[in-house]
Amino acid sequence: MDPDVAPRAIVAGHGALPGGLVSAVEQITGRGNALIPFSNVGLGRAEIESGLRDLLALHGVNVVFTDLPGGSATFAARRVQHDTPGLIVVTGVSLAALMDFVFCDAQMPAGESTARAVEKGRAAIASVGI
Repeated sequence: MDPDVAPRAIVAGHGALPGGLVSAVEQITGRGNALIPFSNVGLGRAEIESGLRDLLALHGVNVVFTDLPGGSATFAARRVQHDTPGLIVVTGVSLAALMDFVFCDAQMPAGESTARAVEKGRAAIASVGI
């Protein structure tokens, strides 16, 4: 882990996926500590929402990446977003998007860095052999 990299976003989702994505970002870039994994395993609606609120407050971040647009993590993040000005929620996150995000200048406005990550994530999807 790069000691100069501070947490910048939460990666929330199902099962071991958030931890796996953060682990992969760390393995490839050495910047995994820019992301905080949060799994919804065993948690209900209120617990997911309070867990996200706690992590946002603890780390002072304003970005939440989630796995599924219609998943419980996204619904919880959207509820938090409702009363948290400036919170950005990005759904359908991928490894490519997260890698781009952690390499964006930390001083770049979150809206710009997340928009760029979304585009990189979309561009990374390809069908090979058709």
